[in-house]
Amino acid sequence: MIYRALHSVVPPVAKALWRPRVTGLHHLPRTGPVILASNHLSFVDSVVIPIVVPRKVAFLAKSDYFTGTGVKGALSRAWFEGLGMLPVDRADSAAAMESLQTALQVLDRGEAFGIYPEGTRSRDGRLYRGRTGVGHLALTSGAPVVPVGLVGTEKLQPIGSRLPRLVKVSISFGAPITVSEEHRALPRGRARRELTDQIMASIHELTGQEWAGVYNDLPMEV
Repeated sequence: MIYRALHSVVPPVAKALWRPRVTGLHHLPRTGPVILASNHLSFVDSVVIPIVVPRKVAFLAKSDYFTGTGVKGALSRAWFEGLGMLPVDRADSAAAMESLQTALQVLDRGEAFGIYPEGTRSRDGRLYRGRTGVGHLALTSGAPVVPVGLVGTEKLQPIGSRLPRLVKVSISFGAPITVSEEHRALPRGRARRELTDQIMASIHELTGQEWAGVYNDLPMEV
């Protein structure tokens, strides 16, 4: 109910204000399980994608957004749940496996799941190496992967900014990538790696970002 209410209001208002440039949306299946694999430039990426996609997309979000108290905590929880986001504890060593299991449950229900193969947002604008969780999801679920390329969202709400700005952003959807018999014939680890690299190459074609060539690790706490 919260999702339907928010989705009936937020996307039309956001599109009217920001007028995002959207291309390739016809590549996204309207029904059935699908994985949306995107580059990651800003906190608002998980809001931008659902705004332009005509079906519900589930993303993972820090569990802190769901555990606040009082009115502020309730509003935060309602907002993130209304956007279709699911809580994950990034401080938990078992969170990675639990998040993949959560994603598989979403796909098993025939829904759409959004994932950032880089793991965390790029702070320098480069495209980092993809982690193989997305390959695992594709191989295990059999769902197609639609690559998504975001451009300009790092300017929409820069790190440290509380409110979004009026800037031009573009969202591009690439042709679906499906698990082939060749992939299934490979050793599991190699298949995950090859699928992930193929997905990241497609994202690169959509964004034109500079390759980083390494993994994007979470910044150290100080």
